[in-house]
Amino acid sequence: MEQIETLDEFQNRINTGNPVLIYFSGENCSVCKVLKPKIEEEITKHYPKFRLFEVKTDISIELTAQCMIFSIPTIIIYFDKKEFKRYGRNISIPLFIDELKRPYNLMCE
Repeated sequence: MEQIETLDEFQNRINTGNPVLIYFSGENCSVCKVLKPKIEEEITKHYPKFRLFEVKTDISIELTAQCMIFSIPTIIIYFDKKEFKRYGRNISIPLFIDELKRPYNLMCE
């Protein structure tokens, strides 16, 4: 996952129109460290057009606040420059992957 540190970088990544996944994590978050490789693997396997980015909340405090992130890990999905859904803390990976199938197929194929 590519790192995003500023609000401008964040806006530029979203405004491409591609499907985007933003993963908000923290340095001392064990759940974040375990979940990140699983999410990365599943998304790249099932949805190759997704662009994956990570925001480290302890480094990018202003961006974290701007996006109203109150717990980590949090995943925000964007389709066509619009926020589609947020997932937080307790995420079922099979359910997460399944929920993206329909909008991904509508927007990307």
